Amino acid sequence: MNIPLLVPHPHHHFLKGLLRTPFRSYHFIFHSSTHLRSGSPCAWSFDSLRLRCTKWMLLSDGLKRKLCVQTTLKEHTEGLSDKEQRFVDKLYIGLIQGQRARLAEAITLIESTHSRKKELAQVLLQKVLVYHREQEQLNKGQPRAFRVGLSGPPGAGKSTFIEYFGKMLTERGHKLSVLAVDPSSCTSGGSLLGDKTRMTELSRDMNAYIRPSPTRGTLGGVTRTTNEAILLCEGGGYDIILIETVGVGQSEFAVADMVDMFVLLLPPAGGDELQGIKRGIIEMADLVAITKSDGDLIVPARRIQAEYVSALKLLRRRSKVWKPKVVRISSRSGEGISEMWDKMKEFRDLMLASGELTARRQKQQKVWMWNLIQESVLEHFRTHPTVRGQIPLLEGKVLSGALSPGLAADLLLKAFKAETNDIYPIQ
Repeated sequence: MNIPLLVPHPHHHFLKGLLRTPFRSYHFIFHSSTHLRSGSPCAWSFDSLRLRCTKWMLLSDGLKRKLCVQTTLKEHTEGLSDKEQRFVDKLYIGLIQGQRARLAEAITLIESTHSRKKELAQVLLQKVLVYHREQEQLNKGQPRAFRVGLSGPPGAGKSTFIEYFGKMLTERGHKLSVLAVDPSSCTSGGSLLGDKTRMTELSRDMNAYIRPSPTRGTLGGVTRTTNEAILLCEGGGYDIILIETVGVGQSEFAVADMVDMFVLLLPPAGGDELQGIKRGIIEMADLVAITKSDGDLIVPARRIQAEYVSALKLLRRRSKVWKPKVVRISSRSGEGISEMWDKMKEFRDLMLASGELTARRQKQQKVWMWNLIQESVLEHFRTHPTVRGQIPLLEGKVLSGALSPGLAADLLLKAFKAETNDIYPIQ
């Protein structure tokens, strides 16, 4: 994939952030004032990051040369010490051999915010990505794992459903990985990570792996490293990946950009049922499941099912080959869960045959890449000396009413651009 960017003065932190993306080829255009001589800031950035400059483009007097920044796995690992290399190799070998302890250790590594551990995590992810592509080639180019996102409001019965559904899948010979996302406290920053305690039977199943992770302030119902965790689970041999989001509302559907199928779980008798029909999370769903359809709740569950069937007819379909379905299930009695799995397999087969599943994954790769770029650029902005020095002064003026928040933000951005003159996308 080519990403055209006009970079007058490429910054070391920006280039370093690109290493976190799943792509390893970038094309840049440098302004004529940019120097590529040995020892210059630009050359130092590329050399220290082990990026190979093979072509470049200088905008000066009509002279244009192309620059291609590429990395290979060999170059990516040259900066590791022997101890770090052995550590990454141990995780990688254990991971592809299906060792759950190594998978847990690898996910802990990618969740770390320590700068050096982040670099080690990217080396590991690149090795797993190469292995993942080799396995897909052996499978005639078809994905070896089925990624399913499970979302819904608090109390919809997501964890209870996964317990029953997961046991059914492992009994049928599947290897299941559950990535359960738990909300973090806005005050203390901590998380209970209690989803696993509600899946006692599944957590003891050797063909299932459950990993609870905190959101740490990430919006959308997922974590900052959910994409990476999915890749590691697939490298560990798990063929079905379930991502359970936090309890969400009408607009938190970030998981839809990470999975093959997005399943929305809704409880019956939850107030105004048509609230979910508002454009937002409902139009992203490939399958809607009305949970707790047993006992006294069967009648309201049937009514809500009929309402959502009618409502989905009014929404634009995401796929040309699949029409979203609405089913009723009960995790207590097991009613409807086997039929729900049949519909999920039907969805997967149709999407694979039409090529839409491959296109969806490619689109998700781009979303993943740009999310990481935005995160890296924002981190660089916040930690830049000019910005860091101006923030307390501008915050004080905003609090005193001397400046509006918008004007303060504009002044901060102008100071940053004047100091760094960093990144200008080519239109």
